[in-house]
Amino acid sequence: MEARIVMEQNIVKILDHHEYCAFATVEGNKPKQRYMMLYNRGLSIYLVTDRKTHKVMELQENPHVSLLFGYENGCAKGSAEIEGTCTITDDRELCEYLWKPEFKDKFTGPEDPDYVILKINPVRIVYVSENGDKHEWIE
Repeated sequence: MEARIVMEQNIVKILDHHEYCAFATVEGNKPKQRYMMLYNRGLSIYLVTDRKTHKVMELQENPHVSLLFGYENGCAKGSAEIEGTCTITDDRELCEYLWKPEFKDKFTGPEDPDYVILKINPVRIVYVSENGDKHEWIE
């Protein structure tokens, strides 16, 4: 159990150091990727989007997603691949918590009905620690 806690702490450190991720959904039977801003509270992972985007429709049809981050600098150290399921929420407390002034370009405020959060529930995480060791976390 202690090893799992240490592993989760290491994953959170990696999450905390990355602002963007490649986010993949499934459209039909094909993967579809885009870059998105990445937010987290521990292993709770969030992405901000507009309710009217195509990805929201994709997620309503198929909630399975994948995130990839940390390979931007040309090496795998401090990187992670996350598989999980996604729910779409407009929970006001969470919307307030994640709200950033730069979102005003797209939304009127955290109460905007089109401002939604994609909440990722990880089921499998493969990550490479800073020392180069590869690890796997499974829910």
